Amino acid sequence: MHRVIISGIGVEIPEPSITNEELVGSFNAWVDMENVRRRATGETLLQKSDSAFIVHASGVQTRHVIEREGILDPTRMAPRIPARPDDALSLEAEFGIASARKALDHAGLEPGDIDLVICSASHHQRPYPAIAIEMQQAMGTKGAGFDMGLGCSSAAAALHIAVNLVRAGAHRRVLVTTPEIITGHLNFRDRQTHFIFGDASVSMIVGGLAQGEKRPGRFEVLDTRTWTQMSNNIRTNLGYHTRTAQDDPYMINLEGNLIKQVGNKVFKEVTVAGHKFIVEFLAEHGLTPQAIRRFWLHQANARMNAMILKLSFGHEVDHDRAPMVLERLGNTAGAGAIVALSENHADMKAGDYGLLCAFGAGYSIGGALLRML
Repeated sequence: MHRVIISGIGVEIPEPSITNEELVGSFNAWVDMENVRRRATGETLLQKSDSAFIVHASGVQTRHVIEREGILDPTRMAPRIPARPDDALSLEAEFGIASARKALDHAGLEPGDIDLVICSASHHQRPYPAIAIEMQQAMGTKGAGFDMGLGCSSAAAALHIAVNLVRAGAHRRVLVTTPEIITGHLNFRDRQTHFIFGDASVSMIVGGLAQGEKRPGRFEVLDTRTWTQMSNNIRTNLGYHTRTAQDDPYMINLEGNLIKQVGNKVFKEVTVAGHKFIVEFLAEHGLTPQAIRRFWLHQANARMNAMILKLSFGHEVDHDRAPMVLERLGNTAGAGAIVALSENHADMKAGDYGLLCAFGAGYSIGGALLRML
């Protein structure tokens, strides 16, 4: 069985950003227009949003997006992303390659050194051909590629697979890429979810560590773990059969089919599950939370992360121990924990332990116990 390391990490954040105030302005303008119609029909009026509510509910101040003007247009409220011809590189593959090239540079490798690409994200642009295969062709990697997803645990779940494939000798080096373009699937007219998400792409290079090889500043992956439990509290119903349930299958009604969640239940249930997962996973290795120098948790909700850590430690934990990128990036689904890892590890010393842990729809949790070389 081979020792396995993360030899390279790459992050790509789109330049356009949207503040809470801008998002609230667009949402409230649409509410004013919609409530005119609702008053005329006697329907229940919609409630406006405000920045204080967003910060209290999530901790998010701003988010980066692939395209902002369409999102902020109250008559549209969705990114405006032009279609591309079949022979052009897809947006998701392009976004994934942007972070993948940075990960390769960080690892000191070329695309030809990779023999498997796993594109794992909460939302894929299409079912086939696989985005990973498109990336394989465009970059010139060897071997094979496949897509997968596990909601906001997508990157951690793909890392679990990649590590075990390398450990078993099935592959030498695996590119795990998580290009999250969530804004294309988000309902910006839903007060409970319109403010949560942002777009980001992350990649990791997973490979074996040769006997006697020294890779200071890189992480050895000691173990990985996944856990799932069925829940509808975070759900999307948009899929191939959406059209078949409608009178006109060529005019898709998105009402009720985009991202939705029962926020209070998700908070309570995922907090309990996340705490249990962390404590039990570490205990399997004879470790307690106090032994971990740094936690890179899923960047979904600042209060949730604080509560999970407080339950695990028995006291509040500061951002040096568990850094947050949520405030400026929003929830970037599977990418968030990897962004936190990329930005917050250079000060760690050889032998320090770190725990990567993501949780989300499913419910699902993915974790990786890391040690600095």
